[in-house]
Amino acid sequence: MKRVCVFCGSSAGADPAFTHAATEVGGVLAQRGLGLVYGGGNVGLMGVLADAALTAGGEVIGVIPQALLAKEVAHSGLSQLRVVASMHERKAMMAELSDGFVALPGGIGTLEELFEVLTWNQLGLHAKPCAILNVAGYYDHLLTFLEHATSERFVRGEHAGMLLVEESPRRIVERLRAYVPPRVDKWLDRASS
Repeated sequence: MKRVCVFCGSSAGADPAFTHAATEVGGVLAQRGLGLVYGGGNVGLMGVLADAALTAGGEVIGVIPQALLAKEVAHSGLSQLRVVASMHERKAMMAELSDGFVALPGGIGTLEELFEVLTWNQLGLHAKPCAILNVAGYYDHLLTFLEHATSERFVRGEHAGMLLVEESPRRIVERLRAYVPPRVDKWLDRASS
């Protein structure tokens, strides 16, 4: 594993624990010799994350669409800032550059990014680990919903189990590095057909 993509908010959120976690994740990645790939912004958790990784001597690659350069205030001090034409290109490039994915607290964009790479994992389009850092219980309701979707047989248990969940930044990095993808050949629920 060389680089980890981190999805997170362009806002700092309401709880100071979110900022603390972003700082710790950036530092831990750099300390472990792992590059950071993220959305390229200099605001909110995105900026905190990038600054922490840079301060710790890490490689930081930002990927930002042209249309968001001004809105997200692109970070000017990165190892690399790649400007792309669209959100689709952003996600594809972030995935291509990364060996694993972590979602910190964030909004709709963070959720969409996480679930796209998790879907690709489910479909066998990649075998890279996908994880949530559940800071201060931020993702508790989402995890409850995934349990509900599994019990209603819209998500297979094996696929739900592909999503790593931790509360500790150090532990989530360890789990990313140790990840072995499950082998799931059939993904359709034939029992309900």
